[in-house]
Order: sequence, then structure tokens, then C-alpha cells
Amino acid sequence: MAPNPIKAALKRGETVVGMWSSTGSPEIAEAAVRLGWKTIVLDNEHGVADLDTAVAIHRAVLSAGGDVLLRVPAADPTLLKLVLDRGFRSIMAPMVDTVEEARVFAEACRYPPLGKRGYAAPIIRASGYGTEPDYVKTAHEELLLIAQIEHTAAVENIAAIAAVDGIDGLFLGPNDLAGSLGLLEQLGDERVLAMCERVEKDVLATGKWLGSIVRPGRTPRELHEHGVRLIAGPSDIGLFLAAAKAALDEFAL
Repeated sequence: MAPNPIKAALKRGETVVGMWSSTGSPEIAEAAVRLGWKTIVLDNEHGVADLDTAVAIHRAVLSAGGDVLLRVPAADPTLLKLVLDRGFRSIMAPMVDTVEEARVFAEACRYPPLGKRGYAAPIIRASGYGTEPDYVKTAHEELLLIAQIEHTAAVENIAAIAAVDGIDGLFLGPNDLAGSLGLLEQLGDERVLAMCERVEKDVLATGKWLGSIVRPGRTPRELHEHGVRLIAGPSDIGLFLAAAKAALDEFAL
């Protein structure tokens, strides 16, 4: 099995920067990779892509020399089995608030005896439809599992979540974290900023990889300088809207 380039980069101490794919467009994702966005964060929590479309995006990204970090809608074992069988190796789960939720996430993604993932290796895309006979032996080595910290309840459990076997990193989601404080869409509020800084500090103390998005007080450069090693940047729809607005202004006669 080929190495997971996202995990390999993190192991080398590099900062991985990705572009969100929300529109469900394989063409846009492929074009972004060819432009230089080597990591596509495919959003299946809020984005429009169904599983078949997600696989099409994955194929397009791989063909262009990139790779995909897939955010699933939830750490549901049945869903995780499907995305793993279809070849996704870097997976992020939202709203992981407790140790038990982290354990369910990790166990669903790993074969026995380490977990509870169902076996169908000879017939799935992940194993090259059985052409990679060592798939089961190497699958765990190339698996990257990221748990999102997006609620005050999760903040209290950071150390315990990070300690769950199989969890490789934790990703700060400031928008929903602000919502859990009763401060939705108030990312500049001092209470939100303080909570985000606490998450950064507590995650880094665990030794696990820290991920996040840009927020007030944290540009991409500042995220990197504060130890964030997985940065999810702009979205395809956001970039389109910005470019479309600029063009609309230019062509206003």
C-alpha cells in the first residue's frame, strides 16, 4: 500500500494546508490540486456530495497528485465502514465530545483485534479490489483519524479523547465551540478567543497533532506559529463567490 501523504507530512513535522471541497465538484477539486492545493478537505458534514460523488472527487484528486481528508457527517460505524471500504484513509469526525465517542470512532475504523471494522478486503476499492494482499496488515499504519473539538463538553475531555488508541489528532472547530458557549457567530468575543486558546494549549500538551481553521487572532501564519499542523483553509464555494463578486464589480457598466 502506498503511504498516506497527509499522515507522512505530519510525521515529518510539516504543516498540512488544505482547501475545503463543499460543492461536490470533482473538476474543481482536481483543478485546485493541479494549482497547488495538494490536500482537499472534503466536507461531507455540510457539503453536498453523496458517497458516490465523494469517491469521484477522491479519484480526481488522486489523479492530480493530491489526497483527501474526508470529514464525515458523524462518527457512525456503518458510515465509517463504507468510506473506509471505498478507499478513504484520512478521516475527520465532527462533534467528538466524550471518550466513548472517540473510542467508537477509532474502533469502527480498525480491524479486530484493534477494533470492530467489518471485513471485506478482497472485494473493496481500498485494497485495489483484492490486488493488495497486504492491505489488512498495512491499513492501520496509513490510517489518519482526526476528532473535532467543537463543544465545551469536549474541551473538558481533551486529554482523555487524545489518549484513545487510534486517535491521531484533534481539530479545533471554533464556530460550533462558540455556539456551545451561547456565542454563535461571535468569534471575536473574548470568551470564545480564550476557549480556543485553551483548546490549542491542551491539545498540544497531549502530543497529538492539532488542526484548526483561520479565526480572529489566528491567520494561517499565526496558526502555524502556535503549533497547528493541519490547517483547513478556504472553501471552493467561498473562493468562487469572492471571484464572482470581483468579476461582477469589474463588469458593472
